[in-house]
Amino acid sequence: MSGAPLFDKVVVFGVGLIGGSFALALKAAGQAGEIVGFGRTLGSLNQALQLGILDRVGFNVGQEVSSADLVLIATPVGKTAEIMARMAPCLGHQTVVTDGGSTKEDVVAAARMHFGNRIGQFVPAHPIAGAENSGVLAARADLYRDKQVVLTPLPENGPPHVARVRSAWECCGGLVRELTAAEHDRIFAAVSHLPHLLSFALVHELAKRDNRDVLFGFAASGFRDFTRIAASHPEMWRDICLANRTALLDELDRYRAQLDQLRDALQRGDGAALETTFDLARAARREWAERKRQE
Repeated sequence: MSGAPLFDKVVVFGVGLIGGSFALALKAAGQAGEIVGFGRTLGSLNQALQLGILDRVGFNVGQEVSSADLVLIATPVGKTAEIMARMAPCLGHQTVVTDGGSTKEDVVAAARMHFGNRIGQFVPAHPIAGAENSGVLAARADLYRDKQVVLTPLPENGPPHVARVRSAWECCGGLVRELTAAEHDRIFAAVSHLPHLLSFALVHELAKRDNRDVLFGFAASGFRDFTRIAASHPEMWRDICLANRTALLDELDRYRAQLDQLRDALQRGDGAALETTFDLARAARREWAERKRQE
């Protein structure tokens, strides 16, 4: 792509799957002049350098953030507030900050606390493009291609700041949509956070049994498909569940009520009730799959 890049300098906190893929995608699009990374271990940061994800490893947060055009916070959401506190005094007037967290109301609250009257420079985001593998070795340039990215702009965000963050994710191949933070958290409690919780719970329950090896030995495609996401990063999902616990508890209660209905139908031997439930679920799943296929 010809011309100057959109961002002369990009700083990424967390260069695993999300942050590393963001860096690779911007590089592939020719839209980042330099990418500087921060992380928890020097080993992973050196790997990111060797893989061409980063141009430099950052050591001084103030120095790097003050001259950055764009900052991405791509750590587990439980670490977001700490990173915001470190960067807040150093924000350059030109710096726009975004994130990749799976929850938004808690992230916005942390941003308001730490950024204060600079809150307009933070535009929250959530790329819907996870994978069961994590870490720097899982990063890839096409992770966000044709995947949805949700922005949850704040009232204080000026149109230019939102436009810059939108452009960054679009350069990565993302399909950008907008929601409020509250809408985002309610929706993803139902369609993302609850499924992960259920998948972890099933595998955990089976893993505690004395005959676990026999059970896993006979598990096939249905078990594989249902439990794929139980291979996800435990720390990340711990933080997500706790951060969105109010909405997640509501969804869990709804699911428990559904399980109780199925249990009652089984106990009564009510095949018609079971079939009605399964038929509605199958039709909804097929309709969703067809819509996704056409996108």
